[in-house]
Amino acid sequence: MKKILQLLPLILPIYTFSNPLLPGGQTSQPFINKYSFNQEANNLTLEEKLDFSVGNGFFKNPWIFSPATTIARDGLGPLFNTNSCEKCHIQDGRGERLVQTGTQKVSTLIRLSIPAVTSEQITNQLKYGPIPDPIYGGQFQPLSSPNVPAEGVVNVIWHSKIEILADNTEIELQWPEISLNQLQYGELNEQIQLSPRIAPAMMGLGLLEQIDELDILQNQINQTHRTDEIKGKINWVWDRQKQSTSIGKFGWKASQPTLNQQNAAAFHGDLGLTSSLFDHPTCTNHQTACLQAPNGGEFEVSNNILAFIEHYTRHLNVPKRSKLEPEGEKIFHDAKCAICHRPSYITKTQNKLPALSNQTIYPYTDLLLHDLGPLLATNEEFLATQSQWRTAPLWGLGKHKLVSSEIALLHDGRATSILEAILWHGGEAQESVKIVKQLSSEQRQSLLAFLESL
Repeated sequence: MKKILQLLPLILPIYTFSNPLLPGGQTSQPFINKYSFNQEANNLTLEEKLDFSVGNGFFKNPWIFSPATTIARDGLGPLFNTNSCEKCHIQDGRGERLVQTGTQKVSTLIRLSIPAVTSEQITNQLKYGPIPDPIYGGQFQPLSSPNVPAEGVVNVIWHSKIEILADNTEIELQWPEISLNQLQYGELNEQIQLSPRIAPAMMGLGLLEQIDELDILQNQINQTHRTDEIKGKINWVWDRQKQSTSIGKFGWKASQPTLNQQNAAAFHGDLGLTSSLFDHPTCTNHQTACLQAPNGGEFEVSNNILAFIEHYTRHLNVPKRSKLEPEGEKIFHDAKCAICHRPSYITKTQNKLPALSNQTIYPYTDLLLHDLGPLLATNEEFLATQSQWRTAPLWGLGKHKLVSSEIALLHDGRATSILEAILWHGGEAQESVKIVKQLSSEQRQSLLAFLESL
């Protein structure tokens, strides 16, 4: 008995680390309700939990305009999309899609870019990212501080079509037509590309960051040798801290290399706040009132605040699964979905991040770019073409309806169900979609039950 007790500390972690019911490894929490995504990792120390709470405060509380007496949280705008991270990532889950013309849903934003044509533009885009509109920049901002004209109004018209499955089930698919009106600073570039982006869920980001780059490289190598159309690729992007290219992991097109840079970019583009990584205002030279407006100092988001936010976003848990669905999981693999949505990894050994170190996780992504066809095409980002998107992690998929008031999947929230999201896949995923459309009603329900169990 004494021998068994001595071995327990070695046996139990092995079981915990390899349990698919705990997709975030030892970080997974048992909460299955509307708070499923905003809990701290289950294995944090007391000190780490306190830092998590501080970061949570900066994530949820609103920022204010300058000048202000609250100097730690001022500098909002002058042009912006929202005044807090929580407004976009509702309960740390997904945002809401634009529903009708003229409404301003802050959790859906519009990226702006113009195509790279000249050799210099192509080189700059490959190194530094999308080419912004010369007047409105890289992101449309419909809100502003006092005495600064907002950029304009986002309008949306929803279109729909009917998709008929093999068993004659009819599924309505919707897609948005976006336009920007009441422009206050002049006309957009004639070749402007508009890309609506809904805020993604936040859980498990720190675990994704700790996936070894060698694993991602191996994913690309393995797919290079496939004989079918599935050929994912890495998006090599600019790391502002290292001043070099790195593997992109975050964002709809894997355009950010680290969670810290992703956070700083969101502060900059969404709230109009500067930091050491994005130290210039979002105003362009055509927006004089914006340039002349008060600001919150050199770095409105200090490195200290960035560190708390990084700790918070790194250690948001992935909620546990309630049950396994082996029949649906087999269909998932048979339909080749698991090639792009790779089920599991073991995270890197990180002495400075013990809660995230050596965890067997089940995110269901290869973190590669895949061509999903012209119907989902928007803009280019670094190496990502208009129709290429990072494989979205599937963990927590079935809990979105608990966390949010609606289900809004894909980059623009067009899919209001998991099945709709599948049917929108094209390009490299055409064969998989064809298989799903041919499933019997019972097989389809098994597949969806598996996806909803994640």
